[in-house]
Amino acid sequence: MNQDIFTHDDLGQMRQHGLSSEEVQRQLDLFQKPPFYLHLLRPCTPGDGIKVIDKEEVHLLPAKYEHESPKRACLKFVPASGAASRMFKTLLWFLNEEKEIRRDTVTRRAQSGQTRARELLEFINGLKRFAFFKDLKSIMKKKGLDIAYLIKQGEFTDILTFLLTGEGLGYASLPKGLLKFHEYADGNRTAFEEHLAEAASCVCSQSRQCFLHFTVSQEHMAQFDSLLRKVKTLYEDKYHVSFHVDFSVQKRSTDTIAVSLDNTPFRRRDGSLLFRPGGHGALIENLRDLRGDILFIKNIDNVAHERLKSETSKWKKILGGYLITIQGQIFDFMEKLSAGATDGEVISQVTAFMRDALTLPLPVSILASSGDEKRRYLMERLNRPIRVCGMVENKGEPGGGPFWVRDMDGETSMQIVEKAQVDPDSNEQQQILGASTHFSPVDLVCGVRDWQGIPFDLRGFSDPKSVLISKKSKDGKDLKALEHPGLWNGSMARWITQFVEVPLSTFNPVKTVNDLLRKEHQPE
Repeated sequence: MNQDIFTHDDLGQMRQHGLSSEEVQRQLDLFQKPPFYLHLLRPCTPGDGIKVIDKEEVHLLPAKYEHESPKRACLKFVPASGAASRMFKTLLWFLNEEKEIRRDTVTRRAQSGQTRARELLEFINGLKRFAFFKDLKSIMKKKGLDIAYLIKQGEFTDILTFLLTGEGLGYASLPKGLLKFHEYADGNRTAFEEHLAEAASCVCSQSRQCFLHFTVSQEHMAQFDSLLRKVKTLYEDKYHVSFHVDFSVQKRSTDTIAVSLDNTPFRRRDGSLLFRPGGHGALIENLRDLRGDILFIKNIDNVAHERLKSETSKWKKILGGYLITIQGQIFDFMEKLSAGATDGEVISQVTAFMRDALTLPLPVSILASSGDEKRRYLMERLNRPIRVCGMVENKGEPGGGPFWVRDMDGETSMQIVEKAQVDPDSNEQQQILGASTHFSPVDLVCGVRDWQGIPFDLRGFSDPKSVLISKKSKDGKDLKALEHPGLWNGSMARWITQFVEVPLSTFNPVKTVNDLLRKEHQPE
């Protein structure tokens, strides 16, 4: 490491973050290199990388999961640290730009074609249908404001102020998990509570124990814990389960150093280095720390109303049953191979399984190699964590998609690919990206132990080159920031991957506040 550019205090900062000088140098070197892009071969489609569950499997796989899962340590993992500010982007724009927000002015803008104005009117017109309406009405009443009167008069400023800022509910600064999403006769639910309800049908042990893990920001940890203590007994009584819920924060050791535009370390006004959170992919460390056999991963905002949970639960069990089926076959082959089996029949069975079930073609060089070489290669390829990823038909929603990818060693694999991972200057690669028929709703079931029951070190199955560099600013100065490979992108690049088509009804994200007005999030 070039010690000349770092002071004694700099090295102390690194230690405080749990970062070695070698790791910081590795990060600095990444800024110097050209952007890393994946090489797409073609989109994964039904029958070519995406498995379509047939009518018989629709019944068999849930039954298999229900029979086998109580014997396993199943757990639900939910990344829940993101702030809800993006949900309220339009409302915040009006609150920051306009002194007085009135219906007549907003209506004229909407009629002239302004999208923001149309979104605001949709929000106001549907205000009484939001699960947080009663809370908003109550807190405004305490301050002497009548929300019904303000709506009738077409005066929106106070409504937005009390919804978004600390004067009222402060929703713009809360994480999505703490926002009320759905209305019920016996009490409205936050997104966090909906994940408890969903877990009751998917991750229960034989003794009706339900395990969940949420990653949250440190500043909101106490609020999540308080909400859990408030509602835990209510949902345990309702679903006849016992919930075991843990929280964690993104580790400081996953922070990354920021650089100026000339790739030298960025310094704050006081001369100290700037370290930033390493992005979503840093959560692979949190995932690695969990004690479980089968992990379900789902985003905090992808929940539906209780009346739709049976369909969601069924497909969770289908994915889980498929994982257990694939995993059982892999474990059986690993036991045979580890015992030294090199006879043609066993090797032929394993290669056929990899080709047909896992869609992992063997390189020509391996096919022509000796029995021992084949055995070693097959064991290395099979002894990996497994993920079964639900894929929904692409209807224009943002998100990563399933693709066949070729790496620098010439090996082909299936990957979830984000737009930022594809060369924007390559017409060929952009055409392949645009031809995708499906995308990932982040609905994963993961097997994270090997055939002997030993947890995998998940850090060893990521692609460290697959990082993202973006431009940010601090103290009025531009900088470049580094993010680790995405959690279900580069951080899982070397897992055994299976894509399964799931119905669009299982995907109900809330990206903007008005998404809560969709029928999937309404009582009826």
